[in-house]
Amino acid sequence: MELHIEKDASQLSTKLASWLADYIQEVLSKQERFTFVLSGGGTPKLLYALLAESPYKQSIPWGKIHFFWGDERAVPFEDSRNNAKMCFEELLDKVPAKPENIHVMRTDIPPAESALEYESVLKQYFSGSETTFDFVLLGMGDDGHTLSLFPGTDVIHEKDVWATSFFLPAQDMYRITLTAPVVNQAACVAFLATGIGKAETLKHVLKGEQNLDVYPSQIINPEKGQLHWFVDEAAASLLA
Repeated sequence: MELHIEKDASQLSTKLASWLADYIQEVLSKQERFTFVLSGGGTPKLLYALLAESPYKQSIPWGKIHFFWGDERAVPFEDSRNNAKMCFEELLDKVPAKPENIHVMRTDIPPAESALEYESVLKQYFSGSETTFDFVLLGMGDDGHTLSLFPGTDVIHEKDVWATSFFLPAQDMYRITLTAPVVNQAACVAFLATGIGKAETLKHVLKGEQNLDVYPSQIINPEKGQLHWFVDEAAASLLA
């Protein structure tokens, strides 16, 4: 695991944008496509804004990137809570990505059906491959959740399926999510976490004993790939 600490969210996003652009070019020097899992929520908006501007809008070969999502709220695309909607507005509508390479988690069909369909797409992409995604961008909630792996939920311990759905009573909604098995086969995973509200949880996730039901983010540990944590000084303040 590699830890990257920058002063604040702005400098952290700048660092990650530069690092990611270099990594994309490195991977594409060896293969024809790059598979990228996008994260929802507020934290990656700064990163997406940077990637959608010069120099990255011009220098990144967007037509070779295939986009996926880590999780989704089962609400219509037009709903402001929809992760895909945010990613389109902040990034995908602003760069020359190919529509056929963008794979949203559908919310116009039942959640269970959407998860099955998503897993089918993933199996087509990665069947027989040593790894799955080239890059997975993840966030971590103040409660230690990542993807839709919330504390105390059964999905944390999923061992077989790559995508699933479930009803989350605390939010009164269905969630569609990738699971630990598919993410832990990725070539590279990066967490992006900012703010003092994450400090206590980050300390437990990185330095504490493993307790997956309390800190689900601990379950993400690529078997054959890289793991990076990009955090600001506030989030990292208790790590010393």
